[in-house]
Amino acid sequence: MHPKTVLITGCSSGIGRATALEFLDEEWEVYATARNPADIETLGERGATIATLDVTDDEDVARVVDRIIDEHGRIDCLVNNAGYGQMGPIEDVPTERVERQFDVNVYGPHRLTRAVLPHMRAQEDGTIVNVSSVAGRISFPGSGVYSGSKFALEAMTDALRAEVREYGIDAVLVEPGPVETQFGSRVRAEVDGGEEDDGLDRSGAYESLYKLFEDRQALGGSGPGAIPPERVADDIVNAASSTKPRARYQPGTVARFGVLARFVPDEWRDTLFEFARKLP
Repeated sequence: MHPKTVLITGCSSGIGRATALEFLDEEWEVYATARNPADIETLGERGATIATLDVTDDEDVARVVDRIIDEHGRIDCLVNNAGYGQMGPIEDVPTERVERQFDVNVYGPHRLTRAVLPHMRAQEDGTIVNVSSVAGRISFPGSGVYSGSKFALEAMTDALRAEVREYGIDAVLVEPGPVETQFGSRVRAEVDGGEEDDGLDRSGAYESLYKLFEDRQALGGSGPGAIPPERVADDIVNAASSTKPRARYQPGTVARFGVLARFVPDEWRDTLFEFARKLP
């Protein structure tokens, strides 16, 4: 039997890299992708096939999917992992940044899903794993744009799961909480800007929120309850390997309890957020 084939986006670091290594350990045929192939050369040395893929580029998506079909004849699993977090108060986030956030976190998985589904339907088998977040189930101040993109991804995946079930295809959501990755650094870069980017349009009305962004623990990665990316990779590979995967996986204690916050009355959540904002 030929090994199963998986296409993973966003493999340059963190969850994507750990997931590629986990699939390799399970003897899958791994196509590890990133915008910059230099970032994933070590995965190629480990046995993965590496490819350049920008999830916002239709031609990139079609090229990589066609390559896999040409070389292996099938795609058994798609892992939509590429993404980033655009944090900031709603008023301070320029609309073009909202568009960019959705282009990567929502339209990217949509492009790839559309590209692989005809092949999965033809083979009457396949799994699509969308890496979401606890922020896809509960939004908090300063996360509206990022959470909005993950809420959208969750809604699409819930619909997709029912749509493709008759074809033997599974659609799965993985919803981690804080993970020990470079996510926090990217968040700060998006908030602060750089040489060619002035960052957010800071109105001066939300400085207490920006103080939270300056604390790495508030952004995940090193705070209490943060889990290694390998823990998330375990759930992704388990879902891809299962004949009947769950609709949702929450790696880590923070994730399992965090998603329950959506059942808390809105007034209670708002009061808690207000209390947190006033902390020194």
